[in-house]
Amino acid sequence: MQYSALLLSAASVASAWPAQKPSTTVSIPNNAPAGAGVPLENFVSFSIEFSYFPDYAGNTSNPNTFSSNLLENIKTYSGSKPYIRVGGSSQDNALFVPTQTEGAILTFASATADQPSNLTYGPNFFQSYHTWPQTTFVHGLNLKYNTTAAHQALLDSIPYACASLRGQLLAWELGNEADLYAAFLGSAESRPASCNEAAYVSEWLNLTRSIRSALQTSCPDMAKNGSFEWYAPSFAASQGLSELDQVKTWNAGLDADQDLKVFASHHYQGVATNPGISLQGTLMNHTATIASVNYLANQSNSLHAQPSYPSDLPFILGEGNSLARQGAPGLSNSFGAALWGVDANLLMASKNIRRFHMHQGTNYRYQAWQPINTARVTKGTKAPYYGNVAVAAFLGDLTNAAKCPQVVNLPLSSDLQAAYASYINGQLSKIMLINLQDFNATAGNNYTSTSPRGSNTYSLQVPSSCNGKTASVQRLVANGSDAVTGVTFDGYSYNYELDNGKPVLLRNVTRGETLRAGWGGMSITVPDSSAALINFDGKSGGWAGW
Repeated sequence: MQYSALLLSAASVASAWPAQKPSTTVSIPNNAPAGAGVPLENFVSFSIEFSYFPDYAGNTSNPNTFSSNLLENIKTYSGSKPYIRVGGSSQDNALFVPTQTEGAILTFASATADQPSNLTYGPNFFQSYHTWPQTTFVHGLNLKYNTTAAHQALLDSIPYACASLRGQLLAWELGNEADLYAAFLGSAESRPASCNEAAYVSEWLNLTRSIRSALQTSCPDMAKNGSFEWYAPSFAASQGLSELDQVKTWNAGLDADQDLKVFASHHYQGVATNPGISLQGTLMNHTATIASVNYLANQSNSLHAQPSYPSDLPFILGEGNSLARQGAPGLSNSFGAALWGVDANLLMASKNIRRFHMHQGTNYRYQAWQPINTARVTKGTKAPYYGNVAVAAFLGDLTNAAKCPQVVNLPLSSDLQAAYASYINGQLSKIMLINLQDFNATAGNNYTSTSPRGSNTYSLQVPSSCNGKTASVQRLVANGSDAVTGVTFDGYSYNYELDNGKPVLLRNVTRGETLRAGWGGMSITVPDSSAALINFDGKSGGWAGW
């Protein structure tokens, strides 16, 4: 089947809308309320599993230009490429071997395992950091293996790491979800169950200081104050599972050396293996997303309430995605997950969770793209990536401080509708509308050709300052929430097969819509399982799109 046949045109979708469309009134404040979220530069960022970073980036002999193109697409909207955190569970199973010629050697417990049970990496691993120009990284280090030999291997890696990352290092990271060590490892390398926050901080400080000493020998410029910084503590912070508390960890002296770049936490909307997980109930559900993000926001608020916590130390999500355990097929890899991604990212931005590194790895179900062909997954751009692009388009160029947006969640009465507004210098800039009503495009389900795709009409009560202004519309669409291909944003495809991930404008997708705000506001219809971004660009125009 030709790719162009996988996506219904906007005109063909519109012809299937029912005559009676539900209507939602969206009241948009004149100004952003106090406390509205302000995202950091590179809000849209990624976390890549340590073991699979060479797959994503390639090496100097064979760089992965597909991945680089996808990062460049984000830069088109955000002004800079996403930050890349190289870490995850496998960073804590990785041992550096300076004599190893292979970049990485992975050992799997079974042929179907998502992650290696352990790995070794050598100096050539660091070639992968040279394949993506103008990209900045967080480099993960092993904290789990609590042995003298493991600590020495870590220190042995530092000269290679700093030489490769000079000019491209955002921060270091020591350990991945150390708050789960006692709960899950049960090995000689784990800490005792009685391990507390003070013991963790003591060990973390001892190792970070040893790393700084190693840098002073090999890369002294990177050991200076302001250059030597950390993503920490990178806890899972999972309710009922964590052995360590984030606030207690902070108060135990985590930032005693004042070298934290950000306070980083991890979080997922749900767990793929848990019963009752569904697209509509778990991901395409604004109320469920609010509950999930509020859990994070409460952690941030608790930290900021501590007298010693600096007001300018950002709280970020250093790793997360839709469903933990690498996602679930039919859910995490679907267009519905892309819509969840838009909702979750913008809700976090509105709550001052100031950056989100969305995690991925080779063969993972929630990945934004598959970097190489494997026996399990074909190389290509996956549906969730389009959600990343839509978020970047909504937030705009975050490198320009004069145009940094304030992000506001606009409360609606339905679980299945979400709306956001951004303000720049006090003026309404953009609106994002997300229709989360599930529409399943697969034959033999509740939405067959005899049950046409529904839609929702939004009546937008915009500030009077918008009267007479024309707004452009960019749509995030696919054939349905279950679609895993045929996704576009503003009529563009970023498919690998079309132009190696570069944007390709499809001919069968209607775009270029405009709306004009009158005294009564304006209205727009959004099909079920789709989103629309409305951008007030200051141009005048007719009434097209009403």
